Amino acid sequence: MTQLKAQLTLAEFLALPEGDITYELVNGELKPKMAPKRFHSRVTGTIYALLTPWAQNRGEVGIEWAITLKRQGRDWVPVPDLLFVSFSRLANDVVEDEPCPIPPDLVIEIISPGQSFGEMAAKATDYLDAGVMRVWVIDTKAKTVTVFYPDAKPQTKSGEASLADELLADLQLTPQQIFQLAGIP
Repeated sequence: MTQLKAQLTLAEFLALPEGDITYELVNGELKPKMAPKRFHSRVTGTIYALLTPWAQNRGEVGIEWAITLKRQGRDWVPVPDLLFVSFSRLANDVVEDEPCPIPPDLVIEIISPGQSFGEMAAKATDYLDAGVMRVWVIDTKAKTVTVFYPDAKPQTKSGEASLADELLADLQLTPQQIFQLAGIP
């Protein structure tokens, strides 16, 4: 096992070798990312499959693509379950294999067992404060999608409520579609 010092810089974090555990950088410390379970995995795959055709010629959809951001003035490297970054924010011709260098348009976090909605809501606020335009927090138990906005109160959507958003032009999606296609009972 690698011996790590108490506080890591962004450069030191990015230079770490890849391993079996995915880590986020929070306040200079490594934080292991929760290992996804079956429903989490199904929802991730379903959303990826739904967003990818819509994103063609608009931007890039990433699964567990780390982002370099600032949180309370410090380097922060979260690893969201999914993200979408438009080509207007990040050019299509970028070929480096690195964390997303800018705040994405959309970050999607799926609540895992052992995580609370409150924890994820706080993380959503941190994302918005760092420049992310929208955050979806998905609760597979309640079958809801809570949408966080930088300039309005969050909205929790369920069933056939539309996730349509001016930021995600022409995306027609509902929580019911997501959970039904993911086979979540």
